[in-house]
Amino acid sequence: MGKRISGWWPAAALALLLAGCASGGPAAFVSEDNRGIAYTGDRGVDSQPFPANYRGEILAYLRTYLNNPAGVREGVMAEPVQRTVGGRLRYVSCLRYAARESDGSYRPARERAAIYVDGRFDRLVEDAGELCAGSSYAPFPELASLTR
Repeated sequence: MGKRISGWWPAAALALLLAGCASGGPAAFVSEDNRGIAYTGDRGVDSQPFPANYRGEILAYLRTYLNNPAGVREGVMAEPVQRTVGGRLRYVSCLRYAARESDGSYRPARERAAIYVDGRFDRLVEDAGELCAGSSYAPFPELASLTR
């Protein structure tokens, strides 16, 4: 005689599984400021390595991030420095540039903050504000040579 499987347990298992996903448990990669998904898993350590390839990583990101990466103007960047981001010590490199708009015009240059976790680029913060206060910028001519 075959065993009868009750119809309630699959629904209960699915409800428990979905509740675990929605809780934002340890497996969720939520950024420190709870604004989105981070690109790297955060081990939560304070001893962060210096991002050795920070310029190359920013260029690679901007090549895909910008609608038209050709013709970026006024590109400057600051060396990475340690700052507290979301209660954790991170390397932050500030940059300022004016990207070409879809109509070919340029808006004034805006300041952004690149945040690094475990020595690798994690995300770009559009409204850098306090993160970039007092940054010392140097020319970043590689931005002007970006192509599609």
